[in-house]
Amino acid sequence: MTITSRALALTLAAGSFATGFAQTAAPAPHTEPWKAIPIPALHEFKPAQPIKFELPNGVLVFLEEDHELPFINGFIRVRGGSRDEPADKVGLVSLYGQVWRTSGTAATPGDVLDDQLAAKAAHVETGGGQASTSLSWSSFSKDFDSVFGVTMDLLQHPDFQQQKLDLAKQSTASGILRRNDDASGIAEREAVEIAYGKNNPYGREPELATVSAVTLDDLRAWHEKTLTGSNLIVGVIGDFDAKEMEAKLRAAFASLPRGAQFKSAKVDFSEPAAGVYFANKADVDQSNVYIVGLGTQQDNPDYYALSVMNEVFSGGFGSRVVQNVRTKLGLAYDVGGSFGAAYDHPGLFAVGLGTKSSSTVAATKATLDEVRRLRTDPPTADELRKAKDDLLNSFIFRYDTPEKVLGEQVTLAVYGYPADFLERYRAGVERVTSADVARVAQKYVQPEKLAIIVVGNSSEIQPPLNDATGLGKFTTIDITIPGAPKDQ
Repeated sequence: MTITSRALALTLAAGSFATGFAQTAAPAPHTEPWKAIPIPALHEFKPAQPIKFELPNGVLVFLEEDHELPFINGFIRVRGGSRDEPADKVGLVSLYGQVWRTSGTAATPGDVLDDQLAAKAAHVETGGGQASTSLSWSSFSKDFDSVFGVTMDLLQHPDFQQQKLDLAKQSTASGILRRNDDASGIAEREAVEIAYGKNNPYGREPELATVSAVTLDDLRAWHEKTLTGSNLIVGVIGDFDAKEMEAKLRAAFASLPRGAQFKSAKVDFSEPAAGVYFANKADVDQSNVYIVGLGTQQDNPDYYALSVMNEVFSGGFGSRVVQNVRTKLGLAYDVGGSFGAAYDHPGLFAVGLGTKSSSTVAATKATLDEVRRLRTDPPTADELRKAKDDLLNSFIFRYDTPEKVLGEQVTLAVYGYPADFLERYRAGVERVTSADVARVAQKYVQPEKLAIIVVGNSSEIQPPLNDATGLGKFTTIDITIPGAPKDQ
C-alpha cells in the first residue's frame, strides 16, 4: 500500500511519542558536519583574452573565435552618447539609435531590411546609450558576408527618414506622458535627478519640448560627427578563422577617415542638498523611498574596499539592511542598495525600499540607522569573509563565457581602462580587511549629506514627513509633465 508523506510524518511522530514513554533518550550532540566539508581554493582568474589590433585609421578591433555553434555575432561601439547631446534636445541620441535602423540605407529601406534579415534568421540592430551608440549584428556563419555587408552599408550610408523619426518621437512622447503612472518609476527618476542635478547630463530627462526639437538634420549631423575611425571599437565573436576575419575587417573599414576621437565635455559633480523630497501620489497605499548621494568611480583605489562594504551593507538576504530593516523590524517589503561605481564619473550611493504608508518614517529612519552603522561598526570576521566570498563567486559568473569577456574588454577600451582590469579584481577584493572597510566608510559615507526621496500617499503617511524629526528639510517635488495636456 502507498503511504502518503503526511501519513508517514504522522507515523514517525507517533513512534517518537511512544518511545518517549518507554525511555528518556540522551540529547544528540550538536554537530555542524557541513563545516567539515573541504572547500577548495578558487582557481586563478585568467580569462582568455581576445585578439586585439588597431587599424591605421584608428579603428580598434577585438576578435574571439568560438566554434561551439555555427554563429557569428558582432558589434560596433561608437564613442559619444546621450550625455553629450545638447540640453535643449535631450532625447536626440535615443531617437538617433531608433531611427538609424528603422530608416535603413539609401539602397534598402528599413522595412525591406527586416524581411531580408528575417529570411536568414539574422539581426542587425542600432541603439543609443549614455556614453556611446552601437550597431550590432548576428547571423549564421554561412551568412556572415551578406549580413555584415548590410551592417557596413547601414554604418556608412544611413538614410534617415522623416516618417521614422515622427514614429520614434510619438513613441518617446507616449512614454513621457505615462512616466507618472508608476510610483517606483517616479521615485527612481527623481532620485537620479536630485542626486546628480537637474541640469547635469547624468540627471536630466527627455521632455516633450526637447524631443520635439530634434530634427533629421540633427540625426545626420550626429552621425557625421561620430563616424570616424578613431571613434570606433569593433568586437566579433563566433565560428570563424581569426586571420580570415581580420582580413575582411581591414578591408571593410579601410575607407573610413581617422578623424578626431570624440571627447566628452567635463562635468562637475556636487553632493545633493540633504533633506526630504516628497512627491504625492494619492492612488497608492505604500511608499517608495530612495536615499541617495554620490558614489565613486571604478578606477578609485578604494573601489575594492567599497565593494566589500556594500556587500556587508546590502548584499542579499544576509546583509545588514535586509536583516535589520526587513526581517527583524518588518518595516519594508523589500530593501537594498549599492555604493555605485561608474567607469568615468561618480556612480550613486542609493538605498531603495518599499514600505506601507504608515511605516514610511519608521522604515526610513531604520534604514538611515543602518547607513550610520557602517561608520561605527566595522564588519565582523564572519561578515567580512561572507562578503568577500559572495563578491568573488558572483564575479566569476559575470565573465564565464568568451562573449562576456569580449564585451567587457570592449567596454574597458571605450573608457580607457587597462586590459587586465578584470584580473586585478580578485586580488583587490582578497586584500580588503575590516580596517579597510571601516576607513572607507568614514571617508565616503556621509549620512548628513544624503537626500531622501519619497513617493507616496500623503494622507496615509503618519506621522507626516514634514513633521518628522531627524530627516532634514522638507521639500515638495513637482512631478507635473511640462507641456502635457491638462488631463494628464
